[in-house]
Amino acid sequence: MTVTEPATARDAAAVVEAVLADLPDHRGVVVDSPPGAGKSTLVVRAAGHLAATGEPLMIIAQTNEQVDDLIVRMAAEHPGVPLGRLSAADYSVPRRVMGKASIGTKLPDLGDPAVVVATADKWAWAGDRTWPWAIVDEAYQMRSDKLLRIAGLFDRALFVGDPGQLDPFSIVDGDRWAGLSWDPLQSAVAVLLRHNPGLPVHRLPVSWRLPASAAPVVSEAFYPYTGFRAGTLPGERRLSFAAGGMRTAYDRALEEAAVSGWALYELPNRHTVRTDAEAVQAVAVLAARLLQRAPVAHSERGEHPVTADRVAIGAAHRDQVAAIQAAGVPEGVTVDTANRLQGREYDVTIILHPLSGRRDATAFHLESGRLCVLTSRHRHACVVVARAGIPELLDAHPSAEPVRLNVPVKFPDGWEANQAVLAHLAAHRVEAAPLR
Repeated sequence: MTVTEPATARDAAAVVEAVLADLPDHRGVVVDSPPGAGKSTLVVRAAGHLAATGEPLMIIAQTNEQVDDLIVRMAAEHPGVPLGRLSAADYSVPRRVMGKASIGTKLPDLGDPAVVVATADKWAWAGDRTWPWAIVDEAYQMRSDKLLRIAGLFDRALFVGDPGQLDPFSIVDGDRWAGLSWDPLQSAVAVLLRHNPGLPVHRLPVSWRLPASAAPVVSEAFYPYTGFRAGTLPGERRLSFAAGGMRTAYDRALEEAAVSGWALYELPNRHTVRTDAEAVQAVAVLAARLLQRAPVAHSERGEHPVTADRVAIGAAHRDQVAAIQAAGVPEGVTVDTANRLQGREYDVTIILHPLSGRRDATAFHLESGRLCVLTSRHRHACVVVARAGIPELLDAHPSAEPVRLNVPVKFPDGWEANQAVLAHLAAHRVEAAPLR
């Protein structure tokens, strides 16, 4: 064990202890967590800590997958704590959840568990019982209108989430509410803090997911004022290949990523349709070639082969995901949008840059949270596939979002974040082989 590792662990543990110490003294406590900083671990530990007081606890998650993950982790970490899971009538119990919690569509169906977990949407219909404690997981993904619907259910709450990820999703145009302190389309945390500026805000300082090659890049680009560091040292994680390469551009990109943690597989500059066939094919071939070379991950956890389930491909749009899947991605590799990859972790990721081949830089494609999610899912390496010309595109489309009164300015903006990431990737560029 190195000299810096215990200090890093102590810093993270000190923040967790401070959070737990603040809970009895405030109506709300906010914890900002960068990617892979142990957010779920904190939620599970805080749940056990509050359950030990003998008072019942409600946990609010944003998706059914998050609810199931919390049930599994709570059952493993606190086997003596009775758990309940509120669900919809058509909920199909996953095998991993079976036997770990009482399950029902209404609170009386659950008996009297110490901890009840459900989505925010389900809690809105749970009745008028009041709980002394609540934990809101992924609080930055929660719209403030959803918090308003359930705020009367609890007296005190712990809000845990990642401020650098994607903003809450809505298909409703929110211009009519822009500038209002209770804007229903803002995140629950943003509205909470605007109305309760005295609430304590803690920040987890260490990412245990991102390697030393990635944490400084992601921190500088997406968390410039609340930076974090990696929980491992340079060289502590690396990739090796059991099978040799063939000196193709694909192999050189994978080898660059294995050595440095990053690679930019750059296609020629060209304006394309969104489902760029050449870029889609490059993503699929990179994933297939990666697994053909039998990668092995070396880390503080030991040594293990990187199998298909430890590889993910990310894109901005669902039609891009469908095109990549149709291009022959190896079975078992996860292919999904940034929104659905949020909160998940893999050894290696391959991403299609949101601005690749575009003629313009829209607000959707410049959303800093989207690129943050795509570039922060990996433990070892990230390969970015993009067409040349994105820096020039950004220069031609400077950030020009309307400035509204009373709307807090979000930092960093997408233009600045994209430029920071591309500046780093420039040193790891591998040009695609020309078409014959």
